[in-house]
Amino acid sequence: MRVEKMKHLSVVLVTLSMVACAGILPREEQLTISPWGSYASAKASFEKIKPGETRFEELSELGFNPEVTPNITRITYIDLLARFLPNQSLRIDDVDPDVKACLQAREACYGLSFTPGETDRQRYGNAFLDVFGFKRRTRTTGWNFAGLVVIHDDLVVYTLAGGNPNINQTEMRKRPLGPLQEIDIKGNVEI
Repeated sequence: MRVEKMKHLSVVLVTLSMVACAGILPREEQLTISPWGSYASAKASFEKIKPGETRFEELSELGFNPEVTPNITRITYIDLLARFLPNQSLRIDDVDPDVKACLQAREACYGLSFTPGETDRQRYGNAFLDVFGFKRRTRTTGWNFAGLVVIHDDLVVYTLAGGNPNINQTEMRKRPLGPLQEIDIKGNVEI
């Protein structure tokens, strides 16, 4: 009898410690390795690239060399075609004239694509409700930058930049039945 009470007390203590300690909740961090530690620094470096002036050798000096800098992808003219003409409603005459000339040059045309960034996903709230699947809250913060450089005969002819300098998202998932929410009518567990 005394052993049974000790087991119940242990379960209660473990449960209470889970509820009180949100530090046990999972946390994810994703970092795309690059020389840029922020959106602003990536953007500032990218803005030094001047279409019609910057040559591939100068790109290397600015840190945009796919053979040296991690996570910069060299893409073929076929990949560029797919980006600039994603469907049949667009024609080659619709794209920038320098990009059009580059695409028509085929193998002499290529691009560099890079997406440095950093995101942090952290779950917060009641650890008991989270662990057992009743209520899960996640906050995502960070930044990402997306850059595309089009190169024709080793001369930059076009640049395009975008991204999100300030990611701040909150997600809440509520399942009133917790772990039982995954059981369908026939009693089968969905995976």
